Amino acid sequence: MELLSLSAVELGAAIRAGRATAPEAMEAVLRRIEEKEDALHCYITIDKEKALERAGEVQRRIQAGELTGPLAGVPVAVKDNLCTAGMRTTCASRMLYNFRPPYNATVVERLQGADYVMTGKANMDEFAMGSSSETSYFKKTANPHDLTRVPGGSSGGSAAGRTAAVRGASFSHWTGASRSRAAMTSHTQYRHRAL
Repeated sequence: MELLSLSAVELGAAIRAGRATAPEAMEAVLRRIEEKEDALHCYITIDKEKALERAGEVQRRIQAGELTGPLAGVPVAVKDNLCTAGMRTTCASRMLYNFRPPYNATVVERLQGADYVMTGKANMDEFAMGSSSETSYFKKTANPHDLTRVPGGSSGGSAAGRTAAVRGASFSHWTGASRSRAAMTSHTQYRHRAL
């Protein structure tokens, strides 16, 4: 089974059924990141050690029957403007280069409650002000279908990463330009009114 070809829901079901494990899924994602990140620039921050540790914790709880949610064990990237306690959150800006928030954004708290496993922080337009993902202080994100084109924005790192299968899912926020990224990278996005 090619884990990275599965949707987030399918991957979660495979992990719960024992056809795959959370550490296997995370290792597959981390290998894909190593293969693709230099060309695509989907991430600003990746914490491999913490991601593998969390995947192991979640897997133990799945096997103990404590976790049954649809995202349990699924590797997920979080847009870099969503605060993650203790992990660098830059909003793709030099001004916040080393900001480490003391708290999590509400959506991050709820994802943790669903026992997702964070791969890292996805690249974006600086302060989410753009529609191409070219204004990040760190690097420009490329479209996986054609590296000379943009993936849309402001959540281009989320879109390009999901299309290139360097994560099981991505969470970002919805602004006017963010609607373009699904069309530009040929993936499906959902707009949640409340999570």
